Amino acid sequence: MTNNTVHTETKQLDHKVAFDFIRYANCWEDADILLEGLQVTAGQKVLSVGSAGDNSLSLLTAAPGLLVAVDINPSQLFLVELKKACFQYLNRSSTLVLLGFVPSSGRWDMYRSLAGHLSRECRYFWDHNRESLEAGVIHQGKFERYFRFFVRRILPFIHSRRTVQALLAPKSGQEQELFYETTWNSFRWKALFKIFFSRFVMGRFGRDPEFLKEVEVPVARFIFGQAERQLRSIEAQRNFMLRYNLTGDFGTLLPHYLQETNYDKIKDNIQALQLEQGYAQDALKKYGSMDKMNLSNIFEYMDRETFRETGRQLVDGLHSGGRVAYWNLMVPRMLSSILPAELRCLDGLSRALTAKDKGFFYQRFITDQKQ
Repeated sequence: MTNNTVHTETKQLDHKVAFDFIRYANCWEDADILLEGLQVTAGQKVLSVGSAGDNSLSLLTAAPGLLVAVDINPSQLFLVELKKACFQYLNRSSTLVLLGFVPSSGRWDMYRSLAGHLSRECRYFWDHNRESLEAGVIHQGKFERYFRFFVRRILPFIHSRRTVQALLAPKSGQEQELFYETTWNSFRWKALFKIFFSRFVMGRFGRDPEFLKEVEVPVARFIFGQAERQLRSIEAQRNFMLRYNLTGDFGTLLPHYLQETNYDKIKDNIQALQLEQGYAQDALKKYGSMDKMNLSNIFEYMDRETFRETGRQLVDGLHSGGRVAYWNLMVPRMLSSILPAELRCLDGLSRALTAKDKGFFYQRFITDQKQ
């Protein structure tokens, strides 16, 4: 299969999936393990899947010389551009307000103060999405609306708000497990969870059906098992992703890029962030080979042949000794297994990081290193 054929196959996604709205307003992947896995050092060149921009921003704490955030969805890049402008022109408190982490009725005026610093296309997008800005953009992705619908319309039929707070309240590991077994894991929880997170419902209201095309496992059963391990663990009490999933808000548990100790580091290095629309392999043609790559879970959507050819192009654009990190959700994909002569899996590190992944729904986090 030629590279042109691969390009044609991957671009077929453009005709099957709409890219005129924000799918993910937050990154649902753990920046802490990403940083630990990639080990970016000052001055390095990094390629990062854009998504909502959170993890690309987090990678700036390591002071790379260049970080290219690439995404095929222009709406996602407009979100990343807005977040980038927040770091350039706002302090942390104002950023929390504008993005929606803090209640406010003045977000539109704050946006207007930034609008002149945005590209024409980005400004046009947000000018025509005033309602989303005023409501807080971190809640406006399709995925976030899906979870908030669950919190507002489904969860109250299962557990009261008091029970949800009790699950997330500080307690010992033994107490957490006992609470899950005796109070949380009811028949109604199991039944409604498996309906709401079924392939059909998730494909219609959460992720696009095309993104589930390569999934061969029972979707609801898989997600239930992943959630169960987190819910009965003491880690449930400090997991910002789980808190959002069960309350529709992050509360005081902020993503890595907005934590106080990280904000100024990112602000100091924000000029290193470049945005590029297209596929990851296209960005390599423009910016050259990279030292590190954050590939999110892009391989989840590819058939095996497209995965093999896309992987080959990406690894060809990785410097010797460079690392690539990515997640497996429900579709097993491993670059080092198809390119064993070029890559070796850092297996021990990958397993250790998977075990503490706050993105508890992922099956594996993998870090490969080029020989």
